[in-house]
Amino acid sequence: MGRSALRPCYLRGFIVFENNLETTVSSPTQTVVISRDTRLVLIGERINPTGRKKLMAALQQGRLDVVRHDAAAQVRAGAAILDVNAGVPGADEAALMLRIIDAVREVTDVPLCLDSANPAVLETALNHYQGKALVNSVNGEERSLSKVLPLIAKYGAAVIGLTMDDNGIPPTAEQRLQVAKKIIDRAANLGIPRNDVIIDPLVLTVGSDQKAALVTLNAARIIAAELGVNITMGASNVSHGLPDRHVINGTFLAMAMLNGLSCPITNPLVASVRETVLAGNLLLGKDEWAMDWIGYYRSKA
Repeated sequence: MGRSALRPCYLRGFIVFENNLETTVSSPTQTVVISRDTRLVLIGERINPTGRKKLMAALQQGRLDVVRHDAAAQVRAGAAILDVNAGVPGADEAALMLRIIDAVREVTDVPLCLDSANPAVLETALNHYQGKALVNSVNGEERSLSKVLPLIAKYGAAVIGLTMDDNGIPPTAEQRLQVAKKIIDRAANLGIPRNDVIIDPLVLTVGSDQKAALVTLNAARIIAAELGVNITMGASNVSHGLPDRHVINGTFLAMAMLNGLSCPITNPLVASVRETVLAGNLLLGKDEWAMDWIGYYRSKA
């Protein structure tokens, strides 16, 4: 694929991304297509005990009622994919991951994003999963590339690639682009197609670095323009440690949509997030006759 095919077009100051690749993930009954040519795909973040005391306590007690509740609520709020994480200290993470997957399946059949830093847990989950999963995640560290990418190839999954390597998180957008290229090249060597790699340019809090969001937005834009891949990010990280986080998160999400974002990992239960996504889809020409926006307005009424 020549570089000329990947060059972005500029129209009145806005980027029109060409070569927008499609990533598909699936469950036994549903297939979700991720692309910048279509509506933003929300990946629900709430089935993750990190920072969630209520969910952590329930999982430590062996209860899955919070998982079921949060799974159903996120789908009702517009999540098309659910991230699932079983990182409970002292627990058998692999066994708990399978229980969480089965609990989610009791209330919804949307595709899942299997979230673990442990390759053994990922393999257990991929072997159990029915459909084409999204895996969260691989990064540019040699250990991660050598352990995770073979699993993606073996099970035919899609994967999120984090733009960090053995030297940590690069401080510039251009350096994060280079890490993205490294991940994509290593994936290609194992027969993993480019469209099955979704890149996360990594969101850091502006509370500790006022330029953090700008670097992430620039990285998202150049990665999407040059490589054509889909872009995800943990959007709510941008406001960590600051007051009125929902305002910051919604504004950042809107800016990211204009810079190549196609499938953020976020909390769809927050009204401002849901409304930002709907308004963004409308203003970017992805909501024909404003039917989604009008339908949301009527549902509130």
